[in-house]
Amino acid sequence: MKLQLCHWRLGALLLFALAIPIPLCAATTPLKAVFTFGGLNERSGILWVARDAGIFNKHGIDPTIVNVRNAQVGMSALAGGETQFHVGSATGTSIGAMAGGLDLAYIAGLINKLDGAFMVNPSIKTPADLKGKKIGVQSIGGGVWMFSMLAFEHWGLNIERDNIQFRVIGDQSVLVQAITQNIIDGGYLGYAYGAQLERQGYRMLGDLMKMGIPYQGLGMIAKRSLIDRTPEVPERTLRAMVETINYINNPNNRSAVVKTLAKELRLTKVEDAQAGYEMMRTLYDKKIYPNREGLQNVVRLLGRTSEAIRKIKVEDIIDDRVVRKLEKEGLF
Repeated sequence: MKLQLCHWRLGALLLFALAIPIPLCAATTPLKAVFTFGGLNERSGILWVARDAGIFNKHGIDPTIVNVRNAQVGMSALAGGETQFHVGSATGTSIGAMAGGLDLAYIAGLINKLDGAFMVNPSIKTPADLKGKKIGVQSIGGGVWMFSMLAFEHWGLNIERDNIQFRVIGDQSVLVQAITQNIIDGGYLGYAYGAQLERQGYRMLGDLMKMGIPYQGLGMIAKRSLIDRTPEVPERTLRAMVETINYINNPNNRSAVVKTLAKELRLTKVEDAQAGYEMMRTLYDKKIYPNREGLQNVVRLLGRTSEAIRKIKVEDIIDDRVVRKLEKEGLF
């Protein structure tokens, strides 16, 4: 019932944007495309920057960008044809939907590594101190959960053996509040929110980017049928993504990106947004292929408890036709 309610709310929010069908050919009229994302941090910033800098519009895309509560809502909207893209990490929800037979695939990889800050209260000094502690997540099986599980595996921790308790709290802005209010002992955060906590005396237990763990950190998911029927939509979108990555990496655009980041993350201090911007310049891959090794890492982890996921072949959940075409053209 909760999923149905969230799905209805998303549908209501997007009703106006979806009232006009996507045309098959549009020489001058922008093509409408709806993007959902669940991670409220600088990792999702590529979408906001592409919109605010006019890059989507330059490539003939009229975007509607919607923050959803979790990937389950995003997958449901994609499957129902309410949206064209979900931009998020490889999770139990997205991989599970593909294992369940939905016509979905990763068509691009924007961030192909684990990243972010694992933040804890000052009394926790080593990973071993996480034993018996409460860790916040946005949802079980979601991106924050997956990031946490891979970090625990790297540190040699086992949630059952070490009695690590997950608490479903909310998005990262809510996780920050839960840490400062001692509701939880720590959790994964993006770098902008991590910097916010560090200024208040909280500890970064680990920088996940330095762990070198292959992962599909931010991928673009769409229906294969979208590429079959209206290939200009994903093509224009991925062209815009490549240009936006170059735009973010250009230091001349620093102030514009910081402004967008501060607005979307509702940050009151500019320095917090600047920390997020500096990390954005290292996050995105210029060759935007889906990360096969990273996806295999996720399938391996999730396959421990799911036979359907264990049977997945990574090549069956990737559709890189558009990316290969763009590389052949010399776009990257």
